[in-house]
Amino acid sequence: MNTEIPLLSEQKILERIFDHIDNKTTDLGDTVWKEPVANYLSQERFESEIALLRSLPVVFCLSAMLPDKGSYVARKAAGTPLLVVRGDDGKVRAFINGCRHRGMQVAKNSGCARAFVCPYHAWTYGLEGELKHIPGHAGFPGVELKDNGLVEVGASEKGGLVYVNQSGPVDASMLEIVPDLFSEQQAYFDQSEYTDDANWKLLAETTMEGYHIKALHKKSFYPYGFDNINVVESFGSHTRVVFPFQRIEKLREIDPKDRRMLGMVTSVYQLFPNVAISILSKHSTVTIFEPISPTRTQILIYRATNKSSTGATTDFEEAKRDADFVKAAGFDEDREAACAIQETLGTKANQHLTFGHFETAIVHFHQNLAQHLSNHKGS
Repeated sequence: MNTEIPLLSEQKILERIFDHIDNKTTDLGDTVWKEPVANYLSQERFESEIALLRSLPVVFCLSAMLPDKGSYVARKAAGTPLLVVRGDDGKVRAFINGCRHRGMQVAKNSGCARAFVCPYHAWTYGLEGELKHIPGHAGFPGVELKDNGLVEVGASEKGGLVYVNQSGPVDASMLEIVPDLFSEQQAYFDQSEYTDDANWKLLAETTMEGYHIKALHKKSFYPYGFDNINVVESFGSHTRVVFPFQRIEKLREIDPKDRRMLGMVTSVYQLFPNVAISILSKHSTVTIFEPISPTRTQILIYRATNKSSTGATTDFEEAKRDADFVKAAGFDEDREAACAIQETLGTKANQHLTFGHFETAIVHFHQNLAQHLSNHKGS
């Protein structure tokens, strides 16, 4: 199998960006996509999307959030409470976060533990999910420890990311096309959580195009960047959108073979279906859009330091300052826009939302979502 990742080199991307700047152009698609507003409102469509999310390998967290044996992260993914933990053998495993006695969740948030003790009746599970102890075991005749471990779901690590698949083992071949986006030199340092009154797709769409930069981010991002200048690439169901900063002009004086993108662009990888990885100036983020209902979404953001081209790692203070700037400079504007759109969808203003040639990454997303949902329904 040919697993070469079909993405441009840094030098080729920079050449294309300079060509766009000089000619006032941008990467264009060749399709106009009309997405029915019903797909942002329908309970039936929402349930189909949840079923799809549970059937695919989806990013759950950064590997750096599980640095030690016993490190764990517990949260809902596609509506299912999951527990992901690094075992004594160093392997990451994922389980449904439900005690086999009465279903109580055995872990909350994140941390490090030698065992998971259910807070309801103290049934105790090991790091590999095995049931180790039942208080008053004699009162449960026929309930064997070996038969009542936590229910395991698929989990795998690649490129500094932990993936889960709630329907079975993670198919490694599906991850081969995804570039390794994080390294061991990068450290997790912060996370945020938001809940917005908008469909998850509306929020995800804000990360996939630069056509809105001047209008929506006139006083935030736009003074540092360009309006509607992007390099857009697709690889499998995924995309990468590169947003240049104005300071990229400094690279014109450097030999092309010595040019480096880090700090000169923001690269956003949309990992289908609901995760955006952003490589920013001084830090990188994993943004997960978790659907709660057709009109409500939880946004989880995990942040890590950057690794430079020389191997040095961004220090925590620089990374934190960069993260604060990004939030203040436009992230909230994107969220507010998505929520405002959601409020109009139940009106007669539009029967569909229109995505044009400037929004090719969004078109690619919707084409793949429609195809995956069709395939999943027929399977």
